[in-house]
Amino acid sequence: MFTSKEKTKENRREKEVIKKLEQFEKDVLKPDLTGQEIMGIEGICAKLYFKSLFAEYEWKSRQPRTKCDMTNTLMDIGYTILFNIINALLEMYGFDVYVGILHTQFFHRKSLVCDLEEPFRPIVDAAILKALNLGQVSENDFWKNQNQYILPWKNSKKYVGVILNALMEYKNEIFIYLQSYYRAFIRDKSAEEFPVFDLFDEEE
Repeated sequence: MFTSKEKTKENRREKEVIKKLEQFEKDVLKPDLTGQEIMGIEGICAKLYFKSLFAEYEWKSRQPRTKCDMTNTLMDIGYTILFNIINALLEMYGFDVYVGILHTQFFHRKSLVCDLEEPFRPIVDAAILKALNLGQVSENDFWKNQNQYILPWKNSKKYVGVILNALMEYKNEIFIYLQSYYRAFIRDKSAEEFPVFDLFDEEE
């Protein structure tokens, strides 16, 4: 945890990160950007976001499926739960989940689910951060094997519950977002008319 002096310094860093992210938000809306360029901006933003969010917990980097630390392991679990919720709702509306927008078609990848889970990932991130801050995450719950943090089945209930409860707090918002997306899609609306999910707006 940070001392008072370190906390003040970290607050300044957070403000700097926010300014950078706001600029990148403008950059990504520029016309004629390729998908690869957009993904590049997304990658830079993700590094800034995660480093700032988990600064108190010696964050290194987001490494999917490597289980390199407790936070990454919990993210894998949380994003998998979210992925399956989004997938179920999209299939209910009859979408071909393998055809994405930003995520291109790739062998056996449900690219559309990858696209539409993105707005809701911060719900998972916030739930994990809250659990860390409250001391609900314990290294003793994990089995460490060759630098991998593996969560045994008997200890998974607590963490799945924390993440699932957080997602269920937004179940209506997630459903309405995807319903609105479906309606905008079938009516061939412009990009500006598609729904937007903002976690902070929803919390107000």
